[in-house]
Amino acid sequence: MEREQMRRAVSCAFTGHRPASLPWGEAEDDPGCLALKARLDALLEEVYRQGFRHFLCGMAKGADLYFCESVLRLRRAHPDVMLEAAVPFPGQSERWSARDRARYRDLLAQCDLETLIQHFHSPGCMQRRNRYMVDHADLLIAVFNGSPAASGTLNTIHYAMEQGVRVELLEV
Repeated sequence: MEREQMRRAVSCAFTGHRPASLPWGEAEDDPGCLALKARLDALLEEVYRQGFRHFLCGMAKGADLYFCESVLRLRRAHPDVMLEAAVPFPGQSERWSARDRARYRDLLAQCDLETLIQHFHSPGCMQRRNRYMVDHADLLIAVFNGSPAASGTLNTIHYAMEQGVRVELLEV
C-alpha cells in the first residue's frame, strides 16, 4: 500500500453546521449541545479503537470547533493522535467576535499541522477545503440537522459518498 493510501486509511475528516443551523445557535451550554459534544467524544474514542489516528478539521465556527476540541481531548488520552487544521484561507476568523477569534487562535495553535488551502478568499474556497479533507480521509463524521436545503455540510456528505468515503452522521 502506498504512503498516501496508508495515511488515508487512518484519517478521519469532519463536517458540520455553523451555529445558525444548530438548534441551540451559539448557546453551547444548552443540553442539546452538551449531549452532542458527549456523543462526539464517544464516537471519536470508537473510531480511535478502529485505528484512526489522523483527524482533519475545517476550523469553522460551530460544529467544526466542537470537533477540534473533542480531538484535543482524545489526544490527551492518546498521544499518537494527530490533528490537522484545513484552513480555507488566511483570515478565516477575521469577521468573528473577539471571543470567537481567540478561541480559533488557541485551537489552531494546538493543531499538529495546518494546511492552507489557498492564499485568498474566493467564492469556492470553503468547498475546496471540504473536498481536500474528504480526499484525504477514509471516514467523514458529519453533524447534520437533516435539512434537505443545500448547505456546505450536505454537499460535503454527498461528495464523501460519491468518493466512497464512509460517513458517520450525528443528527441534531
